[in-house]
Amino acid sequence: MPEISPVPFSVLDLAPIPEGASPADAFRRSLELARLAEQLGYHRYWLAEHHNMQGIASAATSVLIGYLAANTTTLRLGSGGVMLPNHAPLVIAEQFGTLETLYPGRIDLGLGRAPGSDQRTMRALRRHMNSDIDNFPGDVTELIHWFDATDPDPAVRPVPGYGTRIPLWLLGSSLYSAQLAAQLGLPFAFASHFAPEMLLQALEVYRAQFRPSPRLATPYAMVCINVVAADSNREAQFLFTSHQQASTRLRRDGSVQLPPPIQDINSYWSPAEKYSVERALAMSVVGDKATVTHGLESILRQTRADELMINCSVFDHQARLHSVALTAQIFNSLPG
Repeated sequence: MPEISPVPFSVLDLAPIPEGASPADAFRRSLELARLAEQLGYHRYWLAEHHNMQGIASAATSVLIGYLAANTTTLRLGSGGVMLPNHAPLVIAEQFGTLETLYPGRIDLGLGRAPGSDQRTMRALRRHMNSDIDNFPGDVTELIHWFDATDPDPAVRPVPGYGTRIPLWLLGSSLYSAQLAAQLGLPFAFASHFAPEMLLQALEVYRAQFRPSPRLATPYAMVCINVVAADSNREAQFLFTSHQQASTRLRRDGSVQLPPPIQDINSYWSPAEKYSVERALAMSVVGDKATVTHGLESILRQTRADELMINCSVFDHQARLHSVALTAQIFNSLPG
């Protein structure tokens, strides 16, 4: 049995599709990673909704959650997140109510306000951005009312889903969701793995404005970061170049598959691209056990996070598994 970390630690999985691989490969690798995370004591395992992204296989997020839940036993599975403007709240209530009914006590619903796609993809999803974004607080509240069964005789009842009390999180990378999570008394997760600039300000706003609710008595903040751990600093930095290249190519061309690592990242990007990508990936801890330990301790001191979630975008699957295993060892060695 793994030792107990002083802070819960979790995994964010985008179900990446490396170059030369297929979505089926990505799903098999996600299952292997989820089983390893369960064995190593990770608290929860979340999948993120993206559409029209050639390098990400988790578009049908609830379906993939069900696949992983069916093939694990204790790990919490959830969305990090479902992009609520893309969906009717009733459909999400039914999907996650079904998951909670099948795998009771193991399902989280994390909600995002962004569409996770471009304008053409949004039209293909048959959603209209402006009206749906404006409805986000009301849609979240409607889900809470259904899950908590606040109306004993609702005009519309998700079946299954009504009264399931599924844990509901708000996700964000700005102050908006921090303020809404505080107002509704919900746990809050900040996406600093790709948009770290407002992290500390959002956490301050969330904690200062938090109102206790029947769901949550005190603020609970989770911070998502990138972690690549390896047996040496040099190897970890080499592995991290896949993520750096993908972030660069996303700015150049749009959606890409995860490329293999390269020896000299500075020969790959321009100074402007380097500046942009390094700002976006500033909340990344990359190195050997000593380096990652120091980095995680620093982030915990700085953020006072109640939980850390790691994203590990590594091209080689075995190296990714090794990174997640090393990171678990590090978490469990942190002082209480």
